[in-house]
Amino acid sequence: MKDKTIYILHSNICKALANPLRIEIIDILNDKELTFREIQEITGVLKSNLSQHLSLMVSSGILSQRKEGLNMYFKLTTEKIAVACRMMREVLIENLKKNHELIKDY
Repeated sequence: MKDKTIYILHSNICKALANPLRIEIIDILNDKELTFREIQEITGVLKSNLSQHLSLMVSSGILSQRKEGLNMYFKLTTEKIAVACRMMREVLIENLKKNHELIKDY
C-alpha cells in the first residue's frame, strides 16, 4: 500500500479553499500583493473575520505575508493556486451550461 500523505495534504488545501470569501481573496490577489486594509475594502468583510480567513490561508500555505511599517501585505505563494481556482470555475460553468441545456429540453 502506498503512502497516502499526499492525499491528506491535498485534502487540507481543498478544505482551506472551501469558503467563498477565501476564493474571492485568491481572485483578488491573482497577480498582485495587497495590504490587509485593501483586501478589507474590496471584500467589505469585518476586520476580525478577514483576519481569521487570512490567517488560515497563510497557515495552509496558500498565502504569504510580510510586514512593512504598519502594513501587513498578502500575496499568493504561487500563481498555480489562482490557475487551479480558475480551472475549477471553468468546470463549474461547463456543468451549469449542461444543466441549463437539460432544463431547456423540458
